[in-house]
Amino acid sequence: MKIKIKKYKKVKSTNDIALKLIRKNISEPTLVISEKQTNGRGRVGKKWISRKGNLFISLFFQFDQKKISFKQFAILNAFLLKKLISKTISNKIKIKWPNDLIYNKQKFCGILQEVIKFNNFDYLIVGIGLNTNIVPQNKSFESTSLKNILNKKINNQKFLKKIVTAYEKFLREKNRYTYSDLKRKYK
Repeated sequence: MKIKIKKYKKVKSTNDIALKLIRKNISEPTLVISEKQTNGRGRVGKKWISRKGNLFISLFFQFDQKKISFKQFAILNAFLLKKLISKTISNKIKIKWPNDLIYNKQKFCGILQEVIKFNNFDYLIVGIGLNTNIVPQNKSFESTSLKNILNKKINNQKFLKKIVTAYEKFLREKNRYTYSDLKRKYK
């Protein structure tokens, strides 16, 4: 399943753009990417510090909550991203449930899921903030970046392509497999 990509220079939040696109009746799987976010957000109203040079994306697609629930997608998204990034880094990546990826107790990726119902369909929006090259300063937790972990600059376009490819495969599989099968596959 092909994912359509919408690129922006600067947005308040990629999840907000995804919501607007859904309300404009865009129903095919779409990924929103921006070089900069001015009001990125995390779970429970927390702010995601969005430094230019990192990846800020939101992917949305229709889903059937009777087949795979919102909470089950939270687990699958964390596993999918961990597996993808582990190929580049190492197996030392941990998931801090429900939505963070950490390396040596330092956060480098946050995932924010939201659901919107539009035209009788449920859409899942998966927001991903990934510290690829810059380490944001945060008082409530330690953070890092893939650049610091690997000791080399990350090419965001190449990394984005890996994410898109992984999600295109995942979107094809989500309709063919059960939640349990997908969990085993991505764990």
